[in-house]
Amino acid sequence: MEKTAPRQQAVGPVTGGTSVPTGNTYDKYGSTNPVVRRLMARFERDMFELLDHARPVSILDVGCGEGVLTEQWADRTPGRVVGIDLEDPKLRSEWERRGRPNLEFHAGDGHTLPYADGEFEAATAMEVLEHVPDPAAVLAEMFRVASRWVLVSVPREPLWRGLNMARGSYLRDFGNTPGHLNHWSKRSLATLLGHHGEIVELRSPFPWTMALVRAGA
Repeated sequence: MEKTAPRQQAVGPVTGGTSVPTGNTYDKYGSTNPVVRRLMARFERDMFELLDHARPVSILDVGCGEGVLTEQWADRTPGRVVGIDLEDPKLRSEWERRGRPNLEFHAGDGHTLPYADGEFEAATAMEVLEHVPDPAAVLAEMFRVASRWVLVSVPREPLWRGLNMARGSYLRDFGNTPGHLNHWSKRSLATLLGHHGEIVELRSPFPWTMALVRAGA
């Protein structure tokens, strides 16, 4: 199911001189495949409904990729919106063409976010945590800089790998998408997030899990 992932990105930090493998590179936003378009429509519908529930006035988007979603959030958010991801010339090229008065992009490491405690009302990580070496550390940083909300999504396992196997992809790796270092079921993701805050809503847009969490609860 790699080709239905909701964003292109070079997510995760560079740790010990070794960069985390880039995950998905399929152009899902420009896809004409009707299955991909339907899955993406459901994913984005749930994402924006949760964002509308939270109604944050400022957002930090961790692992923003090329900034497609970050740009859309800037159009719906009255305050500051910041996207952060690995240093990459292709990403910078995309960032430079996404101009909004309230939108910024920066290169950085999700394990050590260069922002103050509670500097943003919300922090997001859409299809990011499966790529990073230490997701607990990234989440801790997100909850540190977010004063009210954290919104995340990850591939739902073992469904994701099963779907890859069913279409004959990554068979030697038992269906694991390249660059996916971590795997969560809906329940295990809820357990992980519950250590940091109150889960307000947990959704399952096929084949992902998505959660809105109240920070500081």
